[in-house]
Amino acid sequence: MTDKLQIELTVNGQAHDLIVEPRRTLVDALRHDLGLTGTHVGCEHGICGACTILLDDDPVRACLIFACQAVGHDIRTVESLAASDGTLNDLQQAFSARHGLQCGFCTPGFLMLAQGFLAQRPQATKEEIRELVASNLCRCTGYQTIVEAIDDCATGRRAALGENPIRRGQDACWHP
Repeated sequence: MTDKLQIELTVNGQAHDLIVEPRRTLVDALRHDLGLTGTHVGCEHGICGACTILLDDDPVRACLIFACQAVGHDIRTVESLAASDGTLNDLQQAFSARHGLQCGFCTPGFLMLAQGFLAQRPQATKEEIRELVASNLCRCTGYQTIVEAIDDCATGRRAALGENPIRRGQDACWHP
């Protein structure tokens, strides 16, 4: 018989007390214990990226982490992106406008991957974005619309900060 652990997870800014088996993955705790079903379970081997969440603002695969390992860390799921009234954030809006989703299964993972990446690399080029999205699997879109959506969002965020882009072909070069 496995002993259970009492843990506290901070998810989307809220503390949650849970009692879990030590082997409970973070993705299972999010989905089954907390009801946050936006994080999807795909391969359960860390390959597909459907379960990508932000852990202390870094994109990670929630299927590769035990829930007890996430204690003391800030966890953000796809549910954290939209406003409390349901208004989509700029990244979600860009995915919608660019048709960066089809069946939608992989979309939460791509959104969280892009959210974490753009926070660290707001000046990312299309080539860097293309390389980034290659780490997640999508069977429907062919990735181009996902790349365009992320690039549109990055461009919009830079413009909102007053940075002036100089476009060269498909890539953006930014000057401080």
